[in-house]
Amino acid sequence: MSDATRLSVLKTYKLYVGGKFPRSESGRVYEVTDSQGNWLANAPLSSRKDARDAVVAARKAFGGWSGATAYNRGQVLYRVAEMLEGRRGQFVREVAAAEGLSKSKAAAQVDAAIDRWVWYAGWTDKIAQVVGGANPVAGPYFNLSSPEPTGVVAVLAPQESSFLGLVSVIAPVIATGNTAIVIASEKSPLPALSLGEVLATSDLPGGVVNVLSGRTAEIAAPLAAHQDVNAIDLAGADEALAKELEIAAADNLKRVLRPQPVDYSETPGTARMTAFLETKTVWHPTGSLGASGSAY
Repeated sequence: MSDATRLSVLKTYKLYVGGKFPRSESGRVYEVTDSQGNWLANAPLSSRKDARDAVVAARKAFGGWSGATAYNRGQVLYRVAEMLEGRRGQFVREVAAAEGLSKSKAAAQVDAAIDRWVWYAGWTDKIAQVVGGANPVAGPYFNLSSPEPTGVVAVLAPQESSFLGLVSVIAPVIATGNTAIVIASEKSPLPALSLGEVLATSDLPGGVVNVLSGRTAEIAAPLAAHQDVNAIDLAGADEALAKELEIAAADNLKRVLRPQPVDYSETPGTARMTAFLETKTVWHPTGSLGASGSAY
């Protein structure tokens, strides 16, 4: 059968919440266009109710994900990278359309995003050694500091870097044991919505990452004010929106990572991992030291 006689099979993009693919509860959609203004798809226009549902899913998943071993989280993240590699061609097409890039430049962005995912997968069982450890104290005590995840993190994905930037803000949040509600780029949400399909077919438990699309300001407002969201990354907010959300976030003392100029092609370092970690310090008596210096 020739291509001329085939019917067009248009893709229906959906949200990714709690491991499932719902449409927006409002039934709304909005048009997504390429860099030339040509129609690409209709994306779900998320509502405040969708945002609240995503928080419930993220909180439900937090216990199991944060309680998993760091080694296991690394295995799961590496599996996501394997799945991304298998769907590389799809993401190249979507990134090229979203950002107006040539196929070769879009391929370089996708390859960098997959490499970035692998990079963070390797950090899951190493970050504790970098930011934790034994503290010297004056007294017969062990004093140990170790990092723990903050909890549920709302992430405003970068507006311009639809895939590499997206991966660069999601991966560090979940690598350290947090769960995430991600607001996709308003103009270019399709790579983020396709990432949800990859996450669903990997080993990542449902609810660890939840992907919403729509008007960034409309979705972010209820998340910033939500009492069960512990932190928010404002990477995709402009200065005015960031200020508004930071004020709303103060009500329950959320951790806030303000937007800042970032070159997502550069090696990211550990800043986005440590931004959403808490430090737990434990004191434990060593017992009386004998003449030999033995602790017990």
